[in-house]
Amino acid sequence: MGENINSTILITGGAGFIGSNLCEYFLSKKYKVVCLDNFATGHRHNVKLFMNDPNFTLIEGDIRNLVDCQNAVKGVDYVLHEAALGSVPRSIIDPVTTNDVNVSGFLNMLVASRDAKVKRFIYAASSSTYGDSVGLPKVEDVIGKPLSPYAITKYVNELYAEIFSRTYGLETIGLRYFNVFGRKQDPNGAYAAVIPKFVMQLMQLESPIINGDGNYSRDFTYIDNVIQMNELAMITTNTEAVNTVYNTAFGDRTTLNDLLKYLKEYLSKYDSRIANVEIIHGPNRAGDIPHSLASIDKAKSLLHYNPKYSMQEGLKEAVEWYWNNLK
Repeated sequence: MGENINSTILITGGAGFIGSNLCEYFLSKKYKVVCLDNFATGHRHNVKLFMNDPNFTLIEGDIRNLVDCQNAVKGVDYVLHEAALGSVPRSIIDPVTTNDVNVSGFLNMLVASRDAKVKRFIYAASSSTYGDSVGLPKVEDVIGKPLSPYAITKYVNELYAEIFSRTYGLETIGLRYFNVFGRKQDPNGAYAAVIPKFVMQLMQLESPIINGDGNYSRDFTYIDNVIQMNELAMITTNTEAVNTVYNTAFGDRTTLNDLLKYLKEYLSKYDSRIANVEIIHGPNRAGDIPHSLASIDKAKSLLHYNPKYSMQEGLKEAVEWYWNNLK
């Protein structure tokens, strides 16, 4: 693992939730880290801690601008491409911007990485790619039809990555993230992810609203498992392990009802009143899949992935972080 220590990593979207956690981790391992972000959804406070680190470089730029991408990949060994416009509902309201960022921006990054002769391009793919496929657990080579513009963009990313591997010899690995959560995930805004949103509401003694009856389930994946997958994808020397996609998850599922039960339990240790907050049920949300559960056998076998955090273990850590940082 030491052979890459002098390597330079470009993390696009490095001021976002997942990106800033990746920046922090790889800086702690003494890599040189370049962060490209336009701060559309990322936050300056996420990278503030790194600004005085001589191994950290911040480039303010937009992946929709090819020149920004070309500047960012100069002298870079590995790209961890996290920059994207997330959120199924946002993509339904504004499919054009979602496509511009997630498809055109992705293609710009591939072209820039190819031309700069980057060693490997690792990118955030999505469990939304499974679409309407009903089988559980989700296995990488069996997908359905996408259920939202966002899902289409993430599937197109995989298709482009495969073509760039075949046509230009650029090594690519896609990581299909399953409901990632943890420290630095933004609880604010219209498109906040469910866990930080629920945590904020409970901390303020507000009633969270569950879409539907609460029996929809997700493979909630703690951020440290995602960091592990990115590192393994970057350092693997197994030729069979590249130019493909992997589920990035824990391999277990939790209903929204159970999620709120755990959150109330863990948060009640800080404020006993939280145990009595009422939960409200609203209508189901357009584009949502009922159940999501990953098979992680492929990642275990080819990358030696061994997730350290179950959903509940990660949730305890996340709750503690939110309590200490957002009160």
